[in-house]
Amino acid sequence: MEEFFTRKETESLSRPDGKSYSCVSCGMYKNVKTPRMKPFGNFKKKIMNIGEAPGEVEDRVGKPFQGKTGRLLQETYKKLGIDLFEDCINLNACYCRPTDGEGNNIAPTNYQIESCRRTTLQYIKQYKPKVIVLLGNSAVYSLIGHRWKKELGGIMKWRGWTIPDQDFQAWICPTFHPSFVERSETPDVSTIWVQDLQRALKLVEVPFTLNIEPVVETIEDLSVLTNPNLGTGGIMAMPQVAIDYETTGLKPHAKGHRVICVSVADSENHAYVFMLPPTKLARQPFIDLLANPKIYKIAQNMKFEEAWSTVRLRQPVQGWAWDTMLATHVLDNRPGICGLKFQVYVQFGIVDYSSEIEPYLKSVGENSGNALNRIEELIKTAGGRQKLLKYCGLDAVYEYRLAMKQRLDILPF
Repeated sequence: MEEFFTRKETESLSRPDGKSYSCVSCGMYKNVKTPRMKPFGNFKKKIMNIGEAPGEVEDRVGKPFQGKTGRLLQETYKKLGIDLFEDCINLNACYCRPTDGEGNNIAPTNYQIESCRRTTLQYIKQYKPKVIVLLGNSAVYSLIGHRWKKELGGIMKWRGWTIPDQDFQAWICPTFHPSFVERSETPDVSTIWVQDLQRALKLVEVPFTLNIEPVVETIEDLSVLTNPNLGTGGIMAMPQVAIDYETTGLKPHAKGHRVICVSVADSENHAYVFMLPPTKLARQPFIDLLANPKIYKIAQNMKFEEAWSTVRLRQPVQGWAWDTMLATHVLDNRPGICGLKFQVYVQFGIVDYSSEIEPYLKSVGENSGNALNRIEELIKTAGGRQKLLKYCGLDAVYEYRLAMKQRLDILPF
């Protein structure tokens, strides 16, 4: 599994002994007819379906998706031009049938899914699918839960996205489990489910694009920001840049707060980043950039950069053109999806570039709105300053990329 995750990443964080979950630690295989159920299907079109767990019929037959809900998935795929068992490989987040004390089907626990996760990752490595359809919460938890460092949320948050997952080098497409569709009394659920599946299955013909690692260039002399060609590499006629600040807190008016570092992305693959100079003279090229209305400005939640620019740098930003957070709301108003890190994953497949830094960006103390965070503690650690600068630069680059994509989605002409 070296191509995907290190051993540490596949270990459970909740085990005090640090050991990985396994079939032995779970023990459920001892009480089923088909232990450790194998994947089933001829996989002709490189589609992998991951469901929840075997039911009674599947356990008896020894193959996934054989019961009532499996027939629904089979029939729906057939209408979309896909044979579930010829074109796909089919498996579950949990490989043994979970039951209650009376032999009834129940949903697998996170513990049981974690015990099966290593096997799932091995199957992905073995089969190398083009498209992975995640059917329901358990499948999402299996494939994303151990890598997503924030609150995972449920299937309503994840369904419908077509994620170019860079770890798996496959399209990850979460949607409802067929049992949920079957139980639902709302016809809209079935309609949405079919649309999600249609969107996912079309990706079989779409080449997978690997992420281009951005260049984050640390500078001390800010005169490079006065280059007349700055920001001319985008899709707009006017030059444009994405701006991101790392600060000591949330509110610039609070006593003792300051801007620590700044990044300016001038394209989808490059950003300048710098510690904010202590003198106005050294800052002046950046101040001039903020004041120039002929260079369009992009930000994630622009009111943050606007407030800090006005209060701490004494320069309101001229030329605001795009707020990626607001555009996310325009495109999709579901709760919990507008954060930059979530959008970077679902749009570009980059699951985590911030977990080392983010604990230092949280304010501490009772009055957390005005409290200082731990960013100054970070930059005093070995390598901390460079890690912060890299993180700040990546934020700006991904804001730039996201703005370009959103602009095409909202204004396709």
